[in-house]
Amino acid sequence: MATATTHGARDHARAQHGTRTETMPVVPASDWPAAVPGTPVWAETVAGGNYTHRVLARGTELRLTDLAGDACAHLLLYVDGRPWERLNTADTVKVQWNAYLGADRLLLSDQGRVLASVVADGSGRHDALCGTSTLVRNTERYGDGAPQSPSPAGRELLKLAAAKNGLGPRDLPPSLSFFQGVEVREDGALDFTGSAGPGASVTLRAEQDLTVLIANVPHPLDPRPDYVCTPLEVLAWRARPTAPGDPLWDATPEGRRAFLNTFDFLTARGLA
Repeated sequence: MATATTHGARDHARAQHGTRTETMPVVPASDWPAAVPGTPVWAETVAGGNYTHRVLARGTELRLTDLAGDACAHLLLYVDGRPWERLNTADTVKVQWNAYLGADRLLLSDQGRVLASVVADGSGRHDALCGTSTLVRNTERYGDGAPQSPSPAGRELLKLAAAKNGLGPRDLPPSLSFFQGVEVREDGALDFTGSAGPGASVTLRAEQDLTVLIANVPHPLDPRPDYVCTPLEVLAWRARPTAPGDPLWDATPEGRRAFLNTFDFLTARGLA
């Protein structure tokens, strides 16, 4: 089909209507072909070397799935409308006395409040220590790290996701990585433990209204010389936030304090 004229370009564009690819959003999310636990609000398959973003309401549950065994979801969270309150990986680790993510862990801001909770984990291969890849590092390893290159860096993709939500490079803190693990040796060195294999998933619950940024790129400690990253499935549905009386609320003294801080803040704003 000729695209040299405006009419030809229009006809060519319209001819793509209804075309589906393996990696793309499903709009509306309710058209997602498989059942989910609640009303779908986000359904997307993110290609390796790509990114996505969305604003999710408090109580929404977000499930990430490593479809083929080589996805690596680098995640950033911000309180919607208050982006200065954001994911703090250092506090997430030190407040809970644990450097390893998994079920019942909390993702914390530097305000001592809960952004999200991990309600299910079928992977066990995650990382709260290394952050994502950078332009310089990817250029050294793969020859390029620009967003449009065959080997985009995670930070460069997160910059694009941030810009679409009114945020800039200075708003990008260290991220969490899901589906590619790291262990700390006795001497403090880090061992890359790889993935749990195809089909591993992790489910998060938004405990505040959140802006979510995700880059699906290789882990920075992945030792393979090639840029290897496979599709990531992203599904979200309506659910309920953690409330007083939930076992997670009282699982640890530190977690209870973080939930109380969150509840107190939301109550003052008429949101809880």
